[in-house]
Amino acid sequence: MKRTVILCAGAVLAGLSTACRQSVDHRGKTPLVEVGHAFLYKEDVLSVLPPGLKGPDSLAFVEKYIRGWVEDVLLYGKAEGNIPDNLQIEERVASYRRSLIMHAYQEELVAQKLGNEVTEEEIEQYYAAHPDLFRAEQPYVKGLFIKSPLNTPRLAQARVWYRKNTQDALDQLEKFSISGAVNFDYFYDRWIPVSDLSAKIPLKALESDAGYLEQHRNVEVRDTAYCYLLHVEHFLAKGKQLPIEYAKNEIKNLLINLKRVDFIRKVKEDLYREASEENDIIYY
Repeated sequence: MKRTVILCAGAVLAGLSTACRQSVDHRGKTPLVEVGHAFLYKEDVLSVLPPGLKGPDSLAFVEKYIRGWVEDVLLYGKAEGNIPDNLQIEERVASYRRSLIMHAYQEELVAQKLGNEVTEEEIEQYYAAHPDLFRAEQPYVKGLFIKSPLNTPRLAQARVWYRKNTQDALDQLEKFSISGAVNFDYFYDRWIPVSDLSAKIPLKALESDAGYLEQHRNVEVRDTAYCYLLHVEHFLAKGKQLPIEYAKNEIKNLLINLKRVDFIRKVKEDLYREASEENDIIYY
């Protein structure tokens, strides 16, 4: 069967708006290419155009995309007329369609009846009951970190203050950080992974020794331009139970999936029971 490829006039995308007038109802879309009775629309191409792509690169992408679309349509037409056992393919398509419909229905049911809400109490209970599921793959710490130029005034005082977990020392460090620190991070109130610190401090021991900060709670490192000060108030060793704030999202998703599985199972059981009571199931 002869197929004609029609390219709309003008630049591939930039100038196309009302070209390719057809008697076909395009539902408000702008046709770019027709192969037989198949159409590629400007809106479809724009939806896959990488953001920020302009000029010759944009034109090249569009031309390549259109060429690929045309070749796929032509190959599909050729294959459709030369596959001897279309029945098997139709059965597989029907099976896939059934799966998609059931999945969409289940998702809609879950959204309406179940939602994505999990209480803090449920999360905490699961966290406490399954400590082995949430083990730290690296150490975590609480404390503070300062990065300051070597020539900063009052750096000597800051080297004393950063070691102390007192309100007065913290007040002094906050004042110092306003004009004397490139980076001031206070994390006494939260756990952070040591890998976050190793990216900030030029100290290889943080990468090679998992227990280094358990033995060295006050760390001072210098390079040619900066002084790095780290105080570790609390240390969580690798292999210990993860802080709940790091396990919370994982637990929430897990609980939602468990609820979803249980909900869908009950829906199927109810449907089966109702069909059995109505004698809608006939066994041969």
